[in-house]
Amino acid sequence: MRFAVLSILILLAAPLAAFEIEDETLFDVADPRRTLRVISTADTDLFAPLITAFQAEYPRVAVAYTTVSSAEVMTALAEERAPFDLAVSSAMDLQTKLANDGHTRPHNSALTGRVPDWGKWRDHVFAFTQEPAAIVISPQAFGGLPVPRSRQDLIALLREHPDRFRGRVGTYDVRLSGLGYLFATQDARMSETYWRLAEVMGSLDARLYCCSGSMIDDVASGRIAVAYNVLGSYAAAREDLEGQIEIIEPEDFTTVMLRTAVIPATAEAPDLGALFLDHLIETAWTDTPAAAYPFPPMAVDGGGAGSALRPIPLGPGLLVFLDRLKRSRFLEAWGDAMLPVEGQ
Repeated sequence: MRFAVLSILILLAAPLAAFEIEDETLFDVADPRRTLRVISTADTDLFAPLITAFQAEYPRVAVAYTTVSSAEVMTALAEERAPFDLAVSSAMDLQTKLANDGHTRPHNSALTGRVPDWGKWRDHVFAFTQEPAAIVISPQAFGGLPVPRSRQDLIALLREHPDRFRGRVGTYDVRLSGLGYLFATQDARMSETYWRLAEVMGSLDARLYCCSGSMIDDVASGRIAVAYNVLGSYAAAREDLEGQIEIIEPEDFTTVMLRTAVIPATAEAPDLGALFLDHLIETAWTDTPAAAYPFPPMAVDGGGAGSALRPIPLGPGLLVFLDRLKRSRFLEAWGDAMLPVEGQ
């Protein structure tokens, strides 16, 4: 069976979407009978192996894959009520909020029991990856300098060599990036070191980004020397950049995001969404990940005693920083640290 992957404009049955779309791809099949509609924050190229593996098992199901930012997932499902059958996002807090606010369907199957309690919430939100927030550096830019292995190491290097790093540090713009905001708030909860690092990055006119891919590209090109809180899985997948980037998981602690999937309440084919969700669970939660699984292997114990990995736990605690007042205060403090000239 041959599977064609066509980049086309996918017109949903609903009116023209008001949420901002980054890419739309139809994974077509020779004799499609039904179409599964997925909205996702994962890059199409990264996710494609999981889709084609699914279609090998269900050869008459086409998959319409729509890529958006994590904030746009919320807009599409909570505000626009768009008819997607599965929603995949790196922003665990926003996925939890969708479920908490009644915008998702519960799912139980023979496979959902494989997911440990810390990897799911109320049979609505299911994790299928563990992806570290990493520091990505340019080995060429760091020539002659020690490689930072912790946040404190990075702070010291930036302070000691401001001329080398001015305008050449990158991180998420947490005002715009749902994942960036999640990483920043979790870092701040873990250690006050985050705020010292934010102040140093701000004093060096840090460049702010929407997404990991852009940061990785700019490190590889030499536009920036270091990127903080990049998705390590995205960097590791860039085999074309071997030798141009180095990935560092901080030894003090490494924040680990759980990429999750939910079945939207507005799904027109929730049974297909459930099939694909089970496919993700079966592919991820196994001792030997399938060849189609493009992410780091799952640690069933969540990292284990003595590990520097700090998985962000699923649950209502993720909603704390989504409170409007708390978010406003956090962004004000972040602006004071990262945008000293602008002030906000």
